[in-house]
Amino acid sequence: MSGSVGSFGANPVLAFRQASKAAQEARDLARIAKEPDLSRTMAQFKLAVDKAGDIKAALRDPRVLAVLGTALGLPEAAEQAGLARQVLLADPANTASLPHRLSDKRWLAMAQTLNLAKNGIEGLRDPKLQANLMEGLKAARRREELEAKTPGVGDALLFQQKAAGATSNLEVLGNPILRRVVTRALGIPQEIAVQSVEAQVRALDNRFDVAKLQNPREVQKMAERYLTNLSLSTAPGGGSAGLARYGLKV
Repeated sequence: MSGSVGSFGANPVLAFRQASKAAQEARDLARIAKEPDLSRTMAQFKLAVDKAGDIKAALRDPRVLAVLGTALGLPEAAEQAGLARQVLLADPANTASLPHRLSDKRWLAMAQTLNLAKNGIEGLRDPKLQANLMEGLKAARRREELEAKTPGVGDALLFQQKAAGATSNLEVLGNPILRRVVTRALGIPQEIAVQSVEAQVRALDNRFDVAKLQNPREVQKMAERYLTNLSLSTAPGGGSAGLARYGLKV
């Protein structure tokens, strides 16, 4: 990995503010675009998709799921291959389908973006989609680098981007990133996860008005509060284990 992301690794809030700047993001992504490993990853993805006889065969390849999940904000997809295949082969237009029934709405967003029930294998071969996936991989790499340099900053950036999409605390709890940022920012113990979903929602409702996520300033404050609390704790930060374990040469 060449270069570095951000310039305030010792202070997570300053690192986050620096990383949030459009000019800094552009510089980081331009550098990452020159690194050969992501190009190799996409070349392998294209080869796997071209060789696949149909969409079911393509989705049985962990390299395909790894790229789709990483690029579209659901890196767990390759580890939950059975669920991923069911979700991605379901019709996202059917509100009774599996993607709509899952509490983690990232699955629904992924199914809607790809719409493989309609587009099939040709959907994955679409040059426009592949270009979008490459952009997603670059953004994911940037967050991974930021997370490695200053734990929490990658999560904070993703929270900043996705927070407005949550309209209930149930949706907050269903999204691992939103859940992690909001609960730590509010000082809610992680042990809350052993309670029923209803009890968890009530606990969050009593502490937090989800409507604040529609206000960019409130989102910024929540992200910075998360980073401050995380830096004061001994818990390890998040991060990605990368694409190599799925057979991709990076």
